[in-house]
Amino acid sequence: MASNSHSLSGRQQPDLLRNEDARLLRGQGGFVANQAVPGLAHAVFVRSPYAHARISEVQSLDAQAQPGVLAVLGPADFAGLKQPRVNGLLPGMHLPQADLVPTERVLAVGAPVALVLAETLHEAQAAAELVWIDYQDLSPTADFATDAEALYAAVPGNRALHSEIKVGALPPGACTAEAAVELPRVAASPLEPRAALMQWNEAQQSLKAHLSTQTPSRAREDIALALGLRPEQVQVIATDVGGAFGGKASVFAEDLMLALAARRVQRPLRWLASRGEDLLAGTHGRASRLQGRLWLDPQGQMQALDAQLQFALGHWLPFSAAAPLRNTCRILPGPYRMDNWQVLGEGRLSHAAAVGIYRGAGRPEACILMERLVDAAAHERGIDPLALRLANVWSAAELPRRLASEVWLDRCDLPALLQRAACLFDYDVRRAAQQASRSKPDDEFLTGIGIGLYVEPCGQGGESARLTALADGRYLLATGATAQGQGRETAYALILAQALGCPTHHIEVRHGDTALCPPGIGALASRSTAIGGSAVLKAAQALQQRLQEGAALPCTVELFHQTAEEAWASGCVMVEMKIERATGISQLTELVWVDDAGVLVSPELVHGQLIGGLAQGLGQALMERLVYDDNGQLLTGSLMDYALPRAEDMPTVTLESLPTRSAANELGAKGVGEAGCIGLPAALLNAAHDALRPLGVQQLDFPLSAANLWRAMRQVGAV
Repeated sequence: MASNSHSLSGRQQPDLLRNEDARLLRGQGGFVANQAVPGLAHAVFVRSPYAHARISEVQSLDAQAQPGVLAVLGPADFAGLKQPRVNGLLPGMHLPQADLVPTERVLAVGAPVALVLAETLHEAQAAAELVWIDYQDLSPTADFATDAEALYAAVPGNRALHSEIKVGALPPGACTAEAAVELPRVAASPLEPRAALMQWNEAQQSLKAHLSTQTPSRAREDIALALGLRPEQVQVIATDVGGAFGGKASVFAEDLMLALAARRVQRPLRWLASRGEDLLAGTHGRASRLQGRLWLDPQGQMQALDAQLQFALGHWLPFSAAAPLRNTCRILPGPYRMDNWQVLGEGRLSHAAAVGIYRGAGRPEACILMERLVDAAAHERGIDPLALRLANVWSAAELPRRLASEVWLDRCDLPALLQRAACLFDYDVRRAAQQASRSKPDDEFLTGIGIGLYVEPCGQGGESARLTALADGRYLLATGATAQGQGRETAYALILAQALGCPTHHIEVRHGDTALCPPGIGALASRSTAIGGSAVLKAAQALQQRLQEGAALPCTVELFHQTAEEAWASGCVMVEMKIERATGISQLTELVWVDDAGVLVSPELVHGQLIGGLAQGLGQALMERLVYDDNGQLLTGSLMDYALPRAEDMPTVTLESLPTRSAANELGAKGVGEAGCIGLPAALLNAAHDALRPLGVQQLDFPLSAANLWRAMRQVGAV
């Protein structure tokens, strides 16, 4: 696995253990399950077995009579709690504004209906089995349905989200190429499922919440709002989070129900979701249908793009529910120079789990559609796919710039990314070998080559930092940015060590505790280094200025750094895929990835993020898919049914960094955490199409599993 990385200081950093590693390797991580609290009781949720049903009666007397049971709370006990806030990223959004726990109808399989509290987890589980609820089954609304009965009166036709971007006009003639692809629901599947521990202090009228969350400050506000408290009455702690990938960006019904219950019974309460509960009732990702048309002029220049996007939303809207649709719309047409494009998107509710942000959140969708169209247009015109891209991407000299859609595209060198990837991939030689293999009709393997070129926005807004110089020569940083396993403490310590001229072990980084840290945004959208790291750098500069002016120790500066523009990362993935004719089993015989994440604070951490994202992108493309039946029942409710990649599924990767400094922040950094989910699925889809095109296969959807590839070949009579 090759790499060529440029660090913060312009030189390769030595191999270092992350600052977080010592406590994590000793089993001292600050996870919710690790918290030892006197008097702790346990919570189990009773969940709906129906996708859509009317609640006629709830009986809990038998459950309440069981040993160790403290309380059984039903829908009436949660009256007044509303669904949490939603970020109004798109104009004209239709928000449900509904009860958190419906008293009349359940709207999805797995939705929490009641809560059992007991001294032990076993006692709570046993009592939960005795809660009897009388349901009257109703017809469910499936994803993408356009003519179904409305889930909420405030959302006509179940269309909650709408976005439309128009730049110029579409040509009058027929398009050069068109494409359609469906991305199924997928699960974030973090190492640590969702978890919450709530402690109510009656004397102080305050709540301490240990949460597995990416956004402690927002969670504090949402919990306070739900319970009628001031934000300062709520403390949220999320020291360590065992992965999130967008799936822990919002507060959930379970979090708010548990908080209210802790105040009612005045006992510390803990809920640890099982893997099945997360698959059933956690937020899902992707769930979109993408269609597009692309026009080329006679010289092979891209003239226009028309994209139609449909997103499934599930039965409630998490805080960032609009982000995938919004990102897809504003990213298109991606890295390509074009005068005319139109993008129309919509999101509809359904009787299923909510769909939220998932590693990439619209970035993979935009890349997949655009790259599929580019390859289809290249085939229609008889142009090499690499040559078509090189002829139409923005040059380095043209960037950064503001596009006609008002989107600001950061500095990058797209031709260099393509050319370097082609060199490492040995593109011309592999194309020649592919043509030679196609002259052998009895070859047991079909070879395809795929390219995925991407640009990705890396978060907007700002982040907080509070930096203190102590009398003993050490420094204390408290940040509103949080961690979910990326090594945030290490990265921020490296930024400060270089800015302040001190060793990293003189720096303590605090995060994820709203009582100790300033309010912030959290870990979202690949923003933590580009925005949070820039806030840390600004704080270091302000502190140095104060000290130079003679300020006494300890000396503290606190700021909220707001970015004027959004950093954009970019990269190029090239893959060679061989598909066995008889079985549809695919092999990745070559994978080259050249990434531009700007200035790298820690090449080791960047490498880990890239490879981790690559594994997630590989899983999404080749095997992952959540499936509901016609009755709204989840058929993939365990890891026996939902496939995740294993170590043996990971291919050999040639990974190289080709960074250009971001023009959006003084640090020069761009995002990196989501890149692996963006370029790889697009490249794999193009490679599969390229391999099966000689057989007449014209349509492929994710996942590109052996069964689906074999079925596609069978449908055209190839096997």
